[in-house]
Amino acid sequence: MPILRDNRWAAVAAGLIGAAGVGLAAAASHAGGEALLRPASTICLAHAPALIALALAGDKIRVSDLAALGMSIGTLLFAGDLVARHFLGTGVFPMAAPTGGMTLIASWLLLAISAAMPTRR
Repeated sequence: MPILRDNRWAAVAAGLIGAAGVGLAAAASHAGGEALLRPASTICLAHAPALIALALAGDKIRVSDLAALGMSIGTLLFAGDLVARHFLGTGVFPMAAPTGGMTLIASWLLLAISAAMPTRR
């Protein structure tokens, strides 16, 4: 049963990002990382279910692949930068977190615009 046909990678990303979110929440609670690890956890745990939904939507949402890719990259940039700042004392690269955040916003807007368009026949 090919439920995830072309979007299987998005389900894999969702699982990894969700697991990272839980791990980051635990680290924030037990290792004193509230300022950086808690928001990184929140972003991961908010976008993992969205990625699962996009994986399951398949071709029912015209831009599901592109939105899922944007959400995956945006989450990795945003959360990854916060985690790097916490553990390494420096970010991934200048403006990584804002770039990730803008990528996430753009992905959600792309999804909204696509959903508002008439479906293909």
